[in-house]
Amino acid sequence: MATSTSEQLTDTITNLLKAAYELRVSDIHESIKLTEKALFKSQKIKESQPLHVDALNQLALLQMINGEFKTAISLSNKAIRLSETIDYAHGVASANFNIASCHYKSDNYHEGLQYLLDCLIIFRDLEDYENQSRVLKSIGTIYELFGDLKNAIDSYREAVEAAQKINHKNLESNAYNPLSGIYLKLGRNVKALNIIEESIKLKKETNDVRGLGFALYGRGKVYLKTKKHKEALKDLEEALSIFSETGETVGIAMAKHKLGILFFRMNDHRKAEIVLYDAYQRGTKINNSLIRFKSCYALYEIYKLNGQTEKALEFLELYSSIKEKVINTHTVDIIHSYEALSKIELIEKDAEMEQEKATIIEKKNTELDSFFYRVSHDLKGPISSLIGLSNLASKDVTDPQAKHYLKMYDTQVRRMNSIVMELINITQLNYMEVKKTRINFYEIIDNCISSYKYLPKFESINFTIDIGSNIKYHSEWYIVNTIFQNLIENSIKYADSEKEQPFVTIRVVSEKSTLKLIVEDNGLGMEPIHQQKIFDMFYRASEQADGTGLGLFILKRAVERLNGKIDVDSELNRGSKFTITLPLELS
Repeated sequence: MATSTSEQLTDTITNLLKAAYELRVSDIHESIKLTEKALFKSQKIKESQPLHVDALNQLALLQMINGEFKTAISLSNKAIRLSETIDYAHGVASANFNIASCHYKSDNYHEGLQYLLDCLIIFRDLEDYENQSRVLKSIGTIYELFGDLKNAIDSYREAVEAAQKINHKNLESNAYNPLSGIYLKLGRNVKALNIIEESIKLKKETNDVRGLGFALYGRGKVYLKTKKHKEALKDLEEALSIFSETGETVGIAMAKHKLGILFFRMNDHRKAEIVLYDAYQRGTKINNSLIRFKSCYALYEIYKLNGQTEKALEFLELYSSIKEKVINTHTVDIIHSYEALSKIELIEKDAEMEQEKATIIEKKNTELDSFFYRVSHDLKGPISSLIGLSNLASKDVTDPQAKHYLKMYDTQVRRMNSIVMELINITQLNYMEVKKTRINFYEIIDNCISSYKYLPKFESINFTIDIGSNIKYHSEWYIVNTIFQNLIENSIKYADSEKEQPFVTIRVVSEKSTLKLIVEDNGLGMEPIHQQKIFDMFYRASEQADGTGLGLFILKRAVERLNGKIDVDSELNRGSKFTITLPLELS
């Protein structure tokens, strides 16, 4: 019953957050109220802390839109602290994005960029294209403020591409708005108009009222520059109306500044003065120096033209003071920010190089395996013929010395055949199709032991099999068989024939979420120096036994295919113990 109530409350909170987020584009104040309600309810669900973080971050986002930057940063920092305690990467990244937006919207561009770069790394790791688009658009804005239009265009285009990957029309249009503005700065007025028209179309399709305000503002700027004053007035007034209704404080200041410029060019100096002074005050309130000094310069031009020298000088001094401060701050910000960008680019290049290296290695490994497979199969036929000829010759040859040489020859040919067969085995481990079946451990182990009756030391060894009860394990039969085959063969070959009772004990033990395959013997054993090398190709720890040096290499490849690990405990002249630990998938 408690679980059901908790689930119902979780659904209620999720729906509240969704409704509030959708409402942000039309009624920011109601959106904040609904989010606060969801945040209060989320505090009651201890097991759903990520949901509480999401509520904190959404409230921070809305407060940022509302111009309450200190509140937004405080909420975001709280979200980061909680996210770190529960290892919630998405929560950290979203909070960083909110903090970044607060910083760069209040002229603290370097701080803003640092947070943007941090959250971009996380969103890329999470393959979150929606938030990548948002971050890239904001990074483009900072590039644009630094006057780096080339990188700004690249960032905006990347933001568009990220949005298009998930068919997010709103985010796509959000990036079109500033992209249009850059082309306008570059004098490419037709391209600027085409892009902003596409943004307006998308905003109307998605019913993003607040976003439509910014798109109309963008088209108003194009019309203003191309001296289509009537069209510019309509778009800018509609944008201002939308910003006022949705509580978009930065948007209001931006629209008022452009309207003031428009009225000035239409020779309505009184209206221009009122609107520009309002834009200047709003820019001061939200600490937006760009709007402040641009509004000051426009007011200076109005007062100078109207012969109001004292007021003209007052606003010229204000303009110079604010702009000088902005230039000094921006210079430092640009230096620090490009240092940060260089670091992030180096990290990304390193990651790309590592990925490229991994791809090359994988390709070379594939080519090597293919080479092994082709060569092994090509050798298999001639070697079989040599073994056949050896068998025939041994029947006809009677000379003792010749028989001795023939036996030596036969031993080496069969050794070569073993190497070829094991090379084929290695490639099969990599490329054979995965087919899982219920494993009958006793049957596999018994068959493996029986298959080595021909080995010289076999008859003297006492074999013990101990399989845990009720073990249900599904895996690839061929791979499990390969593991036991190589472990058992290794124990027989390296048995100590001088001991009174050589033994090999094979155990299968289930322990919680793992399965242990243990093969232990009292054979020759090995010194510690050999224990890390025995899984290398063609490595043999002792010359006392015949072998290709490939058995334990194949064993390692087989265990890796099953995502397992191998532990070796061995002592010279006392024996060896191999423990294979495999993840146990309960069936």
